[in-house]
Amino acid sequence: MSKPVCLVTGVGPAKGTGGEIVKRFAEGGYQVAMLARNAENLKTLEENIENTVAFPCDVGDLDLLVKTIEQIKERLGHPEVVIHNALRSVRGGILELDPDDLERNFRVNTTALLHLARETLPAMIDAGRGAILITGNTSATRGKTNWGFFASTKAAQRILAESIAREFGPKGIHTAYFIIDASIDTPRTRPMLAPDKPDEFFAKPSAIAEEMYRVAHQDKSAWSFTVELRPFGEVW
Repeated sequence: MSKPVCLVTGVGPAKGTGGEIVKRFAEGGYQVAMLARNAENLKTLEENIENTVAFPCDVGDLDLLVKTIEQIKERLGHPEVVIHNALRSVRGGILELDPDDLERNFRVNTTALLHLARETLPAMIDAGRGAILITGNTSATRGKTNWGFFASTKAAQRILAESIAREFGPKGIHTAYFIIDASIDTPRTRPMLAPDKPDEFFAKPSAIAEEMYRVAHQDKSAWSFTVELRPFGEVW
C-alpha cells in the first residue's frame, strides 16, 4: 500500500519547527510534501529525510499555491494531513506601516489556509477522515503594540480554523489550532531574540512536532481544537 500523504507549508531549516514537523510525520509513515519559498533548503531536506518531496512555492501567491497542490495530488496522492505552518509577519506602528502589508500578511496567514482547505477537503470527506492542523501563537488571541498587522491576521486565521472544524468535524475531518505561547528554539530565532536565555526558556521544535503528530491521530471520541503549548517556566 502507498503511504498516506502529509502536506506541510512553511518548511524552514532542519532544526526549525517546519523541518521538525516534516521529520516527525515522515518517520511516522507519511510521504511528506514540503512547501516553502527556499528551494535550496527544501532540496537539502529532501536529500536528508526519507519519504519527503520538495515543492517550492510561495503560499502568498495563491494561484501558484493551488497549482502546487494539484501537482502534489498528481504525484503523491491526496493529502490526508495538511499542516499550515507558513506565516508572514510585519512589525511596526499602525501609523507607520504600509497598509498593503496587512493584505500580504492576510494572504499568507489566512487566505492560504482557505485554499489549502478547499483544495484538500473534498477527498478527505470522500475518505471519511483527515486532519488540518494550523500553527498559531499568542498573537491570535490578543492585539499588542507594534504587532497589529500580524495579530489581526492570526486572529482571523484562528476563527477560520474554528469554522472549518465546526463545519467538517461531523464529516470526519479533524481541525486543530496550536497556540504556541513561547519563543521557539530555532537556529534563526534564538540568536536574534534571546541569545542569553537558558534552554528551558524555549519551546523545542521537535516537541511541538511530536504534539502535532499526536493530535493528528487522536481518537474521534476525544478530539482537541485549541491546543496551547508553552515551556514549563513560561509566565502566563
